[in-house]
Amino acid sequence: MGRERSVVPAERIERSILLIRGHKVILDRDLAGMYGVTTGNLNKAVSRNLDRFPEDFMFRLTREEFQDLKFHFGTSSWGGTRKRARAFTEQGVAMLSSVLRGPRAARVNIEIMRAFVRLRQMLASNADLARRLGALEKKYDARFRVVFYAIRQLMAPPPEPKRKRIGFHAEDK
Repeated sequence: MGRERSVVPAERIERSILLIRGHKVILDRDLAGMYGVTTGNLNKAVSRNLDRFPEDFMFRLTREEFQDLKFHFGTSSWGGTRKRARAFTEQGVAMLSSVLRGPRAARVNIEIMRAFVRLRQMLASNADLARRLGALEKKYDARFRVVFYAIRQLMAPPPEPKRKRIGFHAEDK
């Protein structure tokens, strides 16, 4: 049986998953693009069914979170979206399948669920690797400490790059 082609590339889904308030979420505008609908229409469908989206399924970003995202994505202050985005957790995305109907919506939903599962598996394997490394550190003496330190450095996420201020700045006296 041939493997059917993805409606949305897995990389696009994985890039859309953000960590906000300790939850892995996808924003309404990203979901709308994947489902092939406008953000407004997606949010209308959600608004008509708000009882299906409790706070742990979907939440609206605070003004500060929204400003941070606008800065992060380079959205201008006079263009783009004016409303604070909605963020959908994995359960919220699953609930969208009952609100958005159609064959594309079903296929996109399956692909998003698979992306969340892959992300959980990657995090679990990294945690397992850290646990095993800790056990090895206890087993071997200080001669290998440098090796373990180097491995831990490779496992750590890269540090945030320091950014220089750009543009014209008056000299401070």
